[in-house]
Amino acid sequence: MTEDYSEYTSKMEKTIAALRSEFDSVRAGRANPAVLDRITVEYYGQPTPIAQIGSISSPDPRTLVIQPWDGSILKGIEKAIQVSDLGINPQNDGRVIRLVFPQLTEERRKELTKQVRKYSEEAKVAIRNIRRDAMEQAKAEKKKSEITEDDYKKVEKDLKDITEKYTGQIDKICEAKEKELLEI
Repeated sequence: MTEDYSEYTSKMEKTIAALRSEFDSVRAGRANPAVLDRITVEYYGQPTPIAQIGSISSPDPRTLVIQPWDGSILKGIEKAIQVSDLGINPQNDGRVIRLVFPQLTEERRKELTKQVRKYSEEAKVAIRNIRRDAMEQAKAEKKKSEITEDDYKKVEKDLKDITEKYTGQIDKICEAKEKELLEI
């Protein structure tokens, strides 16, 4: 265990990546195709992400245009967006679906900021759980006399430093997203 924390740092990196993708799906008043990532459409009996059944473009900062490769799926895409938590009513013109993102109200910005903080806190808990698992492994090794008390103390300090590094990253990412949300 000593000195090799790559297993734990890679898990922490994955937690950060998951947080970033969560943040991408939080709508910040401007059109971002990432908000559609979690929406799937029933296509040939399979739930399929919108990005895989058509092209998504952004002709202006407040509009997304979804052009499916198969026109028969338009109604399905429209329905999937309506039942999602996106909060935008799709406009179907028979060829493409337009999503017009309204300016965020102050109340909605505050709501989204709370959501961002919640995601951040969940990511920090995940990071701490990874640290706890690593500490339990080190404790087990110490109990079996595979590592010394000094090695255990070093592992404990190293894991604390690694955890602080990643929770600091989470704070920075959260702060940037909050700033983006509160911009008018």
